Amino acid sequence: MSLGSAGTKPEIFCALDTPDVAQAIALARQIGPVTGGLKLGLEFFNAQGPEGVLRVMESAGDAALFLDLKFHDIPNTVAGAVRSICARMSPAYLNVHASGGAEMMRAAKAACAPATKLLAVTILTSLDEASIVQAGFRAGLSERVEGLALLAKENGLDGVVCSAHEIVRLRAACGPDFILMVPGIRPEGAAAGDQKRVMTPRQALSAGANHLVVGRPITGAADPAAAALDILSDLRGTA
Repeated sequence: MSLGSAGTKPEIFCALDTPDVAQAIALARQIGPVTGGLKLGLEFFNAQGPEGVLRVMESAGDAALFLDLKFHDIPNTVAGAVRSICARMSPAYLNVHASGGAEMMRAAKAACAPATKLLAVTILTSLDEASIVQAGFRAGLSERVEGLALLAKENGLDGVVCSAHEIVRLRAACGPDFILMVPGIRPEGAAAGDQKRVMTPRQALSAGANHLVVGRPITGAADPAAAALDILSDLRGTA
């Protein structure tokens, strides 16, 4: 089943961060037709599996799906996981961790369906400079992100998931056709939550992002569809 197209360009993928299928379906019905893009991740997938994903997307109109599973294991296991996903559905975007290495990324790309763009996670947006040093990376967060993005590009991946604060650097390093999917997006005045490296939607698109991931500022609003429309209106200068 095809779940949207990576050839289209929804500016926003709304993160449906819930394990509850009924809640995800209700949100998808409201938000999918507005943003044109939805993200489902590990919390939902581990609770509901592929069948849950298909049920949600059946309620989302023509919205594209970013399936945010961040695979990270030995090459054969990751390739098998990607192959299994693509046998059941064809998300517009799927991702792996760049830190899994070159061989793992090549295996994942070889297993990925042609209709699905494969992205690499560089360094999670919940991590800052102190956090990456504690995790065993060398200091220099931006340098580590750029190195991982270049490794992903060299091994055939279509783009990366990165912080807004690395957009300009990665666009210069990786070129105009490399996809930059950017979480940690917060409208002006919204709480940062557990994200450390954040930016407003307009700032991120102006810097060169292709797609933005926005979650709680939309899904936590009294009227999620109206909240999504407000952000899109601001992006397009029609607010």
